Amino acid sequence: MSFEARHISQTIQCSPSDIAVFAGNPANLPQWAAGLSEGIRNEAGRWITDSPMGEVEVKFRPGVEFGILDHDVIFPDGTAMHNPLRVLHNDDVSEVVFTVYRRPNVSDDEFARDTEAVANDLERLRDVLEVNEASTGT
Repeated sequence: MSFEARHISQTIQCSPSDIAVFAGNPANLPQWAAGLSEGIRNEAGRWITDSPMGEVEVKFRPGVEFGILDHDVIFPDGTAMHNPLRVLHNDDVSEVVFTVYRRPNVSDDEFARDTEAVANDLERLRDVLEVNEASTGT
């Protein structure tokens, strides 16, 4: 079985490597990923976040240095949701693309809220990085 998927994209005026270094660091999630993280802490090598869904673990998969920011959100019952996130070079800017999968039993309204939350998070990521880029001149 496959899930319905939506690809949410945001252009960011930064290099892919700068985006990957920042967004691929779990400690930075509260600065841009409000849809996932309201606060985060490292407990014995596990990143635990207080999310709108309750307390969950966030685990990035290998490849962050290549702009592959795929991460799993692991719920207290042990179920995991895989979240593909890519940073793509696009001439002198970058495209950040997040794939939102529609899980079973998710209503149209819930799926619309999920995709809107991701779009808002990517806009925050853009704003944080572009302000930082402008202030550092890099």
